[in-house]
Amino acid sequence: MTRPVESAPGLRLFRPTTPGQWAGLSIIALWVLLAVLATVLSADPLAQQTADRLQGPSLAHLFGTDQLGRDVFSRVLQGGRATLPIGVSIVLLATLVGVPLGALAGFVRGWLDEAVMRVADLLFALPALVLALAIAAALGPSVSSAVIAIAAVMWPRYARLARGQVLTLRRREFVLADRATGASPAQVLWQTVLPNAAPVVTLVAVLDLGTATLAGATLSFLGLGVQPPTPEWGAMVSTAVQTPEAWWSSLFPGLALVSFVVAVNLYGQVFDRKGLGR
Repeated sequence: MTRPVESAPGLRLFRPTTPGQWAGLSIIALWVLLAVLATVLSADPLAQQTADRLQGPSLAHLFGTDQLGRDVFSRVLQGGRATLPIGVSIVLLATLVGVPLGALAGFVRGWLDEAVMRVADLLFALPALVLALAIAAALGPSVSSAVIAIAAVMWPRYARLARGQVLTLRRREFVLADRATGASPAQVLWQTVLPNAAPVVTLVAVLDLGTATLAGATLSFLGLGVQPPTPEWGAMVSTAVQTPEAWWSSLFPGLALVSFVVAVNLYGQVFDRKGLGR
């Protein structure tokens, strides 16, 4: 039976307490809502009108139009449907790979611990963005390649985190009690230790969401992520570079990306103020 650890942060820490934290949560919720309702609130982002090329912001086109005559407002809303899931997918994949490896390394110790930690140290020693670019280029430009490439450089963070939590918890009284009652090592790890380490891992994953989203947009900006004509904030900024006179084409998708990343960081103050892991 899973027993709670008093020192582990609970999900109550997700509750905002300051105006900045509420603002961050509100912006995150707004972008998620806009992404979900994008097809209802905007026109077809792939529709283009040659006569409306490079039109500035107006009542007809709130964010103007791009070099192909496509409505930038519609593309920004639709771009959230690509950009936000990429960040979530990266964090989820990095967690699914790093947490089990780190937990096993910390619980089993010995050669497995050495092997996992040495691989993690090797990846930490390499420039993360350069390594992600190399992996994405080797796999070929696509959304899945971008997710795999960035997750490949992020999982060691979760492996170390999970290992540290397991090393702390494996000597706690309730874990020793489970062992004394005849529970197998696998039961102790998966049913007692990991559930009590989950809150800390979850909090770090939330804090990493902004970084992962920005990294995914960066690969799309460099042509290794979402491919045209699918709208995505990073790819939209990259395309807009070709027409610097149409400042609105890059400004609005850039602001969308910045606002989401800043919102995640503002919301992350919930954990900084209350003390991660205390």
